[in-house]
Amino acid sequence: MTTLPSISLTAQAFEPGALLTTFCAGRDETGAVASFVGLARAERGQATTLELEAYPGFTDAAIAAFAEDAKARFDLHDYRIVHRIGRIAPGEAIVFVATAASHRRAAFEACDFLMDYLKSRAPFWKKEHGPDSERWIEPTARDRTDAERWD
Repeated sequence: MTTLPSISLTAQAFEPGALLTTFCAGRDETGAVASFVGLARAERGQATTLELEAYPGFTDAAIAAFAEDAKARFDLHDYRIVHRIGRIAPGEAIVFVATAASHRRAAFEACDFLMDYLKSRAPFWKKEHGPDSERWIEPTARDRTDAERWD
């Protein structure tokens, strides 16, 4: 099994399939791996780029603390989170989350739990750039409701 950092913030595009292959390698005691890939949307031509800002050292530490809580809560063997920062074009991957557990339900729920946190509570600042304007993006009411169901 290849050892990689559990949390990565990167300005570089990444290949989710390659990340998943690496994450799965050598897991002879893991019964389930669940993964999620979030992509930047063009919003029907209204978004030309998505820009994510983070404070390295702070943002990744906050995510790591939450992920370690998820590891204990769902009895995970492991997790991997890769999150883009900087400018992201429509169709590019923004986030990759993978969870490994003994059983599928724990892997699925942990992946969902982590994504709810990343979408609504992780310390990122998001701005959508379009052909005529730019705007800051806040979590929606649905995003907040999704996250609250775990409290």
